[in-house]
Amino acid sequence: MPAAKKRRKRAAKGRSRRSAPAASEKKLARALEKIIEEHLGVSGALIPVLHKAQRLYGYLPEGVIRRVSSGLRVPLSEVWGVVTFYSFFSTTPLGRYQVRVCKGTACFVKGAQRLVDEIVRRTGVEVGGVTDDGKFSLEVCRCLGCCSIAPVVSFNGRIYQKVAPKTLGAILDGCT
Repeated sequence: MPAAKKRRKRAAKGRSRRSAPAASEKKLARALEKIIEEHLGVSGALIPVLHKAQRLYGYLPEGVIRRVSSGLRVPLSEVWGVVTFYSFFSTTPLGRYQVRVCKGTACFVKGAQRLVDEIVRRTGVEVGGVTDDGKFSLEVCRCLGCCSIAPVVSFNGRIYQKVAPKTLGAILDGCT
């Protein structure tokens, strides 16, 4: 293959890669607009719209929060209040595996902090952070409502009961 043809082929590949994020952003923005339009004027729509937006983006970036506010005609302060009040909303990117350790009273008494320490040791993720490879994010929460089976850890919403630091390895290894 002539050198000029190879250069053109490489250049074309580079353009398509650079334009993909822009195209993807436009697709996400259109999907968000559709979500907002479907809920416009509906009483109590804010939380369902935020849930769908978070599912769409993987978290709630500031621009999305602002767009939801203006699109639903809800004051920005109210939207931020909802986003920061409820623990299931995140304003930072989350890992593919979202790990939540319950530190409510029952879980705390039964060793929740040891679970947090073990997850940090095994994965390198800090509480409130995401691993460099984007595999794990770690959060602590005040209660998952599973006090009778404490301590509990949630991996992408799946609850693991009566977890001990030594059993965390098998759970973490199952995250592929």
